[in-house]
Amino acid sequence: MAIFDYRAKDYQGNTVSGVIEAPTENVAAELLTERRYIILNLAPRRKAVLFQSSLGFLNRVPMREVVIFSRQLAVMINTAVPIVQALRILVKQTKTVAFKIIISEIADEVDGGAKLSTALSRYPQVYSEFFVHMIRSGETTGKLDETLNYLADQLEKDYDLNSRIKGAMIYPAFILTAIVGVGVVMMIYVIPKLTSVLEDSGTKLPWSTKLMINMSKFLKQDWWLLILILIGLGFLYRVITRTSAGRRQLDAMKIRMPIFGNLFQKIYLTRFTRSIATLIMGGIPLSRTLEIVADIVGNSVYKELTLDTIAVIEDGSSIATLFAKSRDVPPMLTQMMTVGEQTGKLDVILSKLSDFYSKEVDNLIRNLVSLMEPVIMLLLAVGVAVLVMAILLPMYNLSSAI
Repeated sequence: MAIFDYRAKDYQGNTVSGVIEAPTENVAAELLTERRYIILNLAPRRKAVLFQSSLGFLNRVPMREVVIFSRQLAVMINTAVPIVQALRILVKQTKTVAFKIIISEIADEVDGGAKLSTALSRYPQVYSEFFVHMIRSGETTGKLDETLNYLADQLEKDYDLNSRIKGAMIYPAFILTAIVGVGVVMMIYVIPKLTSVLEDSGTKLPWSTKLMINMSKFLKQDWWLLILILIGLGFLYRVITRTSAGRRQLDAMKIRMPIFGNLFQKIYLTRFTRSIATLIMGGIPLSRTLEIVADIVGNSVYKELTLDTIAVIEDGSSIATLFAKSRDVPPMLTQMMTVGEQTGKLDVILSKLSDFYSKEVDNLIRNLVSLMEPVIMLLLAVGVAVLVMAILLPMYNLSSAI
């Protein structure tokens, strides 16, 4: 399939432009003619862009682009710009080629009489079920602009949360990668030259020196075995995560592991409470809300708990019944859910609770980053101490004996 840029006049005489995907230029022209377009210009994209767009990982639409899309579409609809025209404008402003194509096709479908929510639902890789249901709710209530604004706010919060987590991990990841890299270079190129002197001296070597020599030989001669082990572990991880039981065990370990477990739990609970609050505010029934949230919470433990709760509330019990029995749910969440259900303000309470958990995540990230700095320094100190004990000290003793 190739990508073509086009400029044409629609049946109302307005000049429109966009992108279309088709095997040939003739097919692209036929598709545009079927849409009642009078083609003014039709040209294939440059091959450099076509090559990039053909790569799967480059076709991914960044979350930030979806956030901007929601915000800009909300502003234009609020100022009485027709949806189709607003979508055509967004095609020009969007930088990602794959996203341009998607928005252009959505605009064509809406122009052909389809609802915006229906058109969006054709692209689940970009617009989640959560997103589509919120748009459908806005269409039903006639408050699409308000829904888009609210949706953009929630997406921005999710994007900011993910960005803060990734940003906090950059420094420790960089330092640890540098430490491992320097260690590997030392083991392969530096240590063998130093240890050869000790081995030739005939002196008795301490256990630490023998261990260092063996590690150096392994990395220099049997490095391929290490790569095979890493590939095997990666394959084993994929096999485990593809089974429901294995995935559940790994997800349970995430939220129960020391230090990081509390952080993971707060991240999932932030996503859980914010999503439920948003969907309820959008007028989605509670049972359907829980079905949607179960798929986007991102953890099998909470997913199962959420799905099991659907049957409980359909039997007339409280939404907090199963959550109160789970060891992976803080008591405060179940108590607040109970209060929200009794007062009829479950969405408001969960929204405030999501803000609370979001702040907790921020505090935990700051504390973890502060904790990692001395831990990294300690690792460096241990590495230097091992090096001195294993290599430099025996060499010093050897030179003293001479």
